[in-house]
Amino acid sequence: MSDPKAQPQTLDELAAEADAMEAAGEEPSGFDAADQDELEALRAERDEFKDRFMRALADAENTRKRADRDRREAENYGGSRLARDLLPVYDNLDRALQSVTEEQRAGNEALLEGIELTKSELVNVFKKHGIEAVAPEVGEKFDPQAHQAMFEAPVPGTKAGEIIQVMTVGFYLHDRLLRPAQVGVSSTPAG
Repeated sequence: MSDPKAQPQTLDELAAEADAMEAAGEEPSGFDAADQDELEALRAERDEFKDRFMRALADAENTRKRADRDRREAENYGGSRLARDLLPVYDNLDRALQSVTEEQRAGNEALLEGIELTKSELVNVFKKHGIEAVAPEVGEKFDPQAHQAMFEAPVPGTKAGEIIQVMTVGFYLHDRLLRPAQVGVSSTPAG
C-alpha cells in the first residue's frame, strides 16, 4: 500500500492501484463501505469512458476508410458523365472513317489522316483516364454484362447467341460499364 504521507493520488492511480490489489487477491485496507462504493462507481465510470473512447476511435477509423473510398471513387468515376458525352464523338469519327470509299480515300488522304489521328488521340485520352473499349468480334458469344442485343436474326452457319453484327463499340470506365457494345445476335435454333 502507498505511504499515507505521500502526495494525493489521481483517480486513475487509485483505481489502477485498487485493480492491482484486487487482481492479487488483496483487499484495500482502510476502506469502509462508502469508500468501496465510491471506488466501484469510479471503476464503472472509468470503464464507461474507456468504452466510449474505443467506440469513438472505431468510428473515426471507419470515417477515415469511408472518406478514402469516396475519394478513390471520385477520382476514378467522377468524370463518367463527361466520358459518356465524349463517346458519340468517338462513334462519329469511327463512322466517318468507315464510310469512306477507296476513290474518296485516294483523293482525300490528308483529311482522312487527320480524322484517324484525331480518333487515335481520343483513344489515347480515353486510356489515360481508364476508359477501355469493348469491341466484340462477329462470331463471339453474346455477353449480357458487356453487350446490348439490338436485334435477333436467324443466320445460317451461326449458333444461337453468337454475335452477327457490331453496331457500336462499348466502353468501360475502370471496372464499370459506361456503355454496352450494341450488337445483333443470331437466333438460329440448334439443329
